[in-house]
Amino acid sequence: MKIKTFNEVVHEQLKQCENVLIGKGFEYAPDAVDETPVDRLAHFKKAAAITGSDQKGALFGMLAKHLVSLSDMCTDGNDYTLERWAEKITDSINYLLILRAVVEEEGGAQNG
Repeated sequence: MKIKTFNEVVHEQLKQCENVLIGKGFEYAPDAVDETPVDRLAHFKKAAAITGSDQKGALFGMLAKHLVSLSDMCTDGNDYTLERWAEKITDSINYLLILRAVVEEEGGAQNG
């Protein structure tokens, strides 16, 4: 793959991730704007309470479902549409981006 094509794939993927995250933000926290105390990560906190884990553990469990699905798609020998690949890849990337937000909110990230 040529560099230009690769760069276009990366830019399109990142744009798709952003669109989904923003769209889901309105779905999961419709009143979350800078001026309100609505928590964009509230669903992960609720999932943690339900599963008896912390937010990172609950989130990783959700991510694991997508990773297992991707693993199956990579190894089962079936053909999938680009749309299906994009959906699973986007979801996986987005869970990692949300994990970043959770880690920062918890203060669990050390500089250095």
